[in-house]
Amino acid sequence: MRKLISFLFLLPLIGIAQNNSGEIHGDFNLSLQSYKDDIKIDAIGADEVILNNAYLNINYIKGNFSTGIRYESYLNALADYDPEFKGNGIPYRFATYNLEGLEITAGNFYEQFGSGLIFRSYEEKGLGIDNAMDGVRLKYSPFSGISLKTFIGKSRTYFTYADGIFRGLDGEVNINDAFGLESKTAIILGGSFISRYQQRANPKFNLPQNVSAYAGRLNIIKGGWNYYGEYAYKINDPANSLQENEMNYASGSAFTNSITFSKKGFGVTAEMHRSDNMTFKSDRDKDGKAYLINYIPTLSKPHAYTLLALYPCATQADGELGFQIDLFYKIKKGTLFGGKYGTKLNFNYSRINALNSGGITLNSEDLKGSFLNDNTDHTPMLISIKGEELYFKDINLEINKKINKKIKTNFVIANQTYNKDFLEGHTPGDYGVINSTIAVLDVSYKIKKGHTIRMELQELLAKQLEHAEENEEGSWSMALVEYTISPHWFFAVQDMYNWGNEDVEKQLHYVNVNAGFIKGSNRFSIGYGKKREGIFCVGGVCKLVPSSNGFSLNISSSF
Repeated sequence: MRKLISFLFLLPLIGIAQNNSGEIHGDFNLSLQSYKDDIKIDAIGADEVILNNAYLNINYIKGNFSTGIRYESYLNALADYDPEFKGNGIPYRFATYNLEGLEITAGNFYEQFGSGLIFRSYEEKGLGIDNAMDGVRLKYSPFSGISLKTFIGKSRTYFTYADGIFRGLDGEVNINDAFGLESKTAIILGGSFISRYQQRANPKFNLPQNVSAYAGRLNIIKGGWNYYGEYAYKINDPANSLQENEMNYASGSAFTNSITFSKKGFGVTAEMHRSDNMTFKSDRDKDGKAYLINYIPTLSKPHAYTLLALYPCATQADGELGFQIDLFYKIKKGTLFGGKYGTKLNFNYSRINALNSGGITLNSEDLKGSFLNDNTDHTPMLISIKGEELYFKDINLEINKKINKKIKTNFVIANQTYNKDFLEGHTPGDYGVINSTIAVLDVSYKIKKGHTIRMELQELLAKQLEHAEENEEGSWSMALVEYTISPHWFFAVQDMYNWGNEDVEKQLHYVNVNAGFIKGSNRFSIGYGKKREGIFCVGGVCKLVPSSNGFSLNISSSF
């Protein structure tokens, strides 16, 4: 049946060959990686030797109508992907049309309500996440400043769909546009509702078949000021078995707040969020990123440099309190510190810690015939910092300076504290808490028109704040040299050296060599090297990347 449906979505594309009308667009990506055994870095070779990820998107647009498909191939999936990604198929197909403000989509689609506290369906190739919905979605704007959307569907998990059926409704009102107000202050109100139906199948616990979540949001904009706040509440969703006869029946809540001010040469953002028992899954009985259907925005800076991102922070939806402040300032040209071209400064501080108490756990005998219990004492304090377990802290300063027409520099100094035991799910005391001081120097030199050489020097000095039983990696050094011949060629050599490892035999070099060619919208790159085992995160959502040794090939194209 699914193959038949995919073929029906192909019919408009086939018709293009006979009737040259409308527009067709798409993109293609192929990633190949070889894996061989390397005992020193604990890398395990693949039975197939070479693993593969590939996809092709084809979209057709004509007037108010659009349709598309995506073909995906995992033969077999790269080692940092979930092994459930296996085989070939067309898991994504859709058709959309818009008529007098009403947009109707049938098939697959991505959607997000507000900042995602109660619902976010999205794709992130780097993490191996694709929880696209399969169903029907309607968007409608009956009047200026008012937008509504609703949907019903199931969430994709690999090449199939999770058991949960989702129903959602979201509305947003721009007060100024809706009521024709001429004001320098813009006010936008929004609200969301989402519910999941999943048939009760647990023989020990009386579980709710319908689980709902609600959220409200407010956005105020005036001049250079911007405030955004959102609060979410999820009724009890007993999905996590703690022990054989125990389950967490507590309700969940979350809020996020941010205030931003910006003007020429200066900007500041202050953010705070809190989440408590807010894991929401497309299948209550399954674990893993593929089943998450909501998103708690991270409050740590997304670092691009390798050693700054060596210990990233994973958002804890079931309980965390986070703060972040980000300051940007440009020192004017012609001043002592600004020089001829000016100097850009970026200061960032973030802290994430535990809530002051956990959820209530109730056994099956206490909850027979009931979804709630009047004796629930799940009451962590709203805001608590002092004495709470620290998950992550990052304080960093970035200085960007153009020296002359040929030389550009970027310098970063940072100090990070990383609770490795908690954030990576180890037994307390295995690795403890790691504190690291990191320095980065990035220098680009323009040799001549179209020819640029760039060098990175990075240093990470690490120490354990607590006694740990397991061997720790310790300190690192990293050097990179990149040569670009614009607009077509680039070459890069990188070496990460784990000189501070407590195990002398693990004081290894991780060398990677890459080369690439770009022409138009086609990009080819090939590389060889070793990668350490580590955590890779995007927006606070993380995955484990195993160590590897081998060649890689990537080809991408768009049309």
